[in-house]
Amino acid sequence: MSIAENLSELHSQIPDGVQLVAVSKFHPVQRLMEAYNAGQRIFGENRAQELVQKAPLMPQDVQWHFIGKLQTNKVRMIMPHVAMIQSIDSIKLLQLVDKEAARINRKVNVLIQLHVAQETTKSGFTVQEVLEAAEARQLQGYENITICGVMGMATFTSDQEQVAHEFALIKETFNTLKSKHMADNPHFTQVSMGMSDDWPLAVQQGSTIVRIGTHIFGPREY
Repeated sequence: MSIAENLSELHSQIPDGVQLVAVSKFHPVQRLMEAYNAGQRIFGENRAQELVQKAPLMPQDVQWHFIGKLQTNKVRMIMPHVAMIQSIDSIKLLQLVDKEAARINRKVNVLIQLHVAQETTKSGFTVQEVLEAAEARQLQGYENITICGVMGMATFTSDQEQVAHEFALIKETFNTLKSKHMADNPHFTQVSMGMSDDWPLAVQQGSTIVRIGTHIFGPREY
């Protein structure tokens, strides 16, 4: 099937109110334009260099989400292009993004990344760490970023019960943050979880943003 057909099929399955981020890493601009021409406007990249190369070549109304591990020395590079950074995995990074956004007089949306999966290669705050940071008011007081919610990934496993449990934990942590610490933040509404293989389970558990690449673009090209 073509990219347009893949997108059409996904949109027929994804419920209203759930945003689709087309994960375009490792795919050339030509393929991204096929998705754009089919109506897709939100694209996700996980490498800073690739995002800054692609952004000027795509139409101005594209919203770029950075979804990968963000090194501190790459924050300045992506700041003019990103609409949202989904992978804030430390208070240090949160503070730096706020500072760099202020430097160019921008306001950037961010998600706090939670680490609930069993793989140690995945990054993010543990549930305890993020609740402690919230208690210490380290998630408040930023002028150039808007914390819009949380992001997380489940363990890569065929055990669907485990995956559902981990997604439920992400949503539960979001609910706790919302009720106890973010009640005065009207923008704190997003739960980004679910990728090509597990997004239906993520949506069942309360995801509002799904990040899908392979089911749109096919296998990576380079």
